[in-house]
Amino acid sequence: MRFKLDENLGVRGARLLSSFGHDVMTVAEQKMQGFSDRDRITACANESRCIVTFDLDFSNPFVFKPENYGGIAVLRLSKGTNYSEMPELITILSKTLENRDIPGKLWIVQKSGVREYTPND
Repeated sequence: MRFKLDENLGVRGARLLSSFGHDVMTVAEQKMQGFSDRDRITACANESRCIVTFDLDFSNPFVFKPENYGGIAVLRLSKGTNYSEMPELITILSKTLENRDIPGKLWIVQKSGVREYTPND
């Protein structure tokens, strides 16, 4: 799977996701820090990459229609925690990809598993 990690995931997130065998680029590697959400997700679409982010703005399917993109994975931290849950959430994302596809979909990745947005929800 081809991913672009948003600026809030950093090198640690990229290394972990790459360790699962995925092709990973980061917003920082492409010097896209500070770009608008629209510009970042458009770059992902042009590169056939799924965006992985903590940014909850990407979880709004009315703003970012999942079917127009290579996938949107929003990692949700538990209340009161910090980024220490990131490795667990990336592992859940990668394990879920073993039997499900994300292109054209919006996934909310939490410790309890992956919720997939479907337009009829």
